[in-house]
Amino acid sequence: MDTTELMAIDEIQRAPDLLLAIKASVDEDPRPGRYLLTGSSRLFGMVAAPDALPGRMETIELWPFSQGELDDEPDGFVDALFALGPDLRHESTVTRADYAARIVRGGLPEATSRDDPQRRQRFLDGYVQALIDRDVRQLSDIHHKAELRKLVRLLAARSATVIAAHSLEAALGLSRPTVARYLRALEEIFLVKRIPGWSRNLGTRATAAPKLIFVDSGIAANEVAVDARALLRPGAPFGPQLEAFVLSELARQLSWSKQPAELSHYRDHSKFEVDAVLENRAGSVVGIEVKAASTVGPDDFRGLRRLADRLGDDFVAGVVLYTGTSTLPFGDKLRAIPVSALWQVAAPA
Repeated sequence: MDTTELMAIDEIQRAPDLLLAIKASVDEDPRPGRYLLTGSSRLFGMVAAPDALPGRMETIELWPFSQGELDDEPDGFVDALFALGPDLRHESTVTRADYAARIVRGGLPEATSRDDPQRRQRFLDGYVQALIDRDVRQLSDIHHKAELRKLVRLLAARSATVIAAHSLEAALGLSRPTVARYLRALEEIFLVKRIPGWSRNLGTRATAAPKLIFVDSGIAANEVAVDARALLRPGAPFGPQLEAFVLSELARQLSWSKQPAELSHYRDHSKFEVDAVLENRAGSVVGIEVKAASTVGPDDFRGLRRLADRLGDDFVAGVVLYTGTSTLPFGDKLRAIPVSALWQVAAPA
């Protein structure tokens, strides 16, 4: 394993025995950047990883394409919101139909290159099945693959909602520890992501019920068997799918934004809720609600007002992202802004 040049190893999760050899090489020559390890699973989910490389590597999560990357737009919403707060403005021409099409398309390169919906569906079906058959098996001892596949569909139907473990147990006929292990496996293969509950108390934050989203909105839409047209029909899950889409776009931006911040959600005992809470290391907070409607009213800011009252000066701004076209004021530090601001707004220079 000795090399003076960069060595790239793809699908490292298939060869965990290499990790100890890489460790020995890095210990002997600790210059950074000698090895680039890539894989479709989180390295620390591998049995051999915990004793091999901690303290010797940096981890970068490679997300599917963002909307800004797909459209060659600036993708600067997070940095702009922290910098400008309620002074952020955006006008949009994006329609509900376009939002639905973006949700269904997702950001996986192979899926976005397939314009035919049936071809994209076949690709996504095969992609998820391959993850379950190959990557999950390498990470965890899964005895009920059919139930795991069913769990994926259940999670897609409940995307962007607080995880109720007991309902998953009942629906699958599996024990709580088994369901928890399956959920961890789906996170390790980067199929789903937990959004933790927010609290200023770190202990409370660790125990608050998380939300769950799919890393790619196209996979989630495919799992609930909706195309762009069906997503707009009455009774279709456009609202939760749009919220999950927004959360995943925020998570992407946080992986490169200049403003280091954590993504969480807020829900208190009085049932005040905020879909997304971004808190930077200085303790400044922005709250974001997602509404699938093209109009908004004062009641849509109920949770944001509660959060603002609780935080005082630490509250930078509260935004309702909606499918309308204009930025609208709703009081001190509160604005309604079109969803497309997520990728069309540039970060301040």
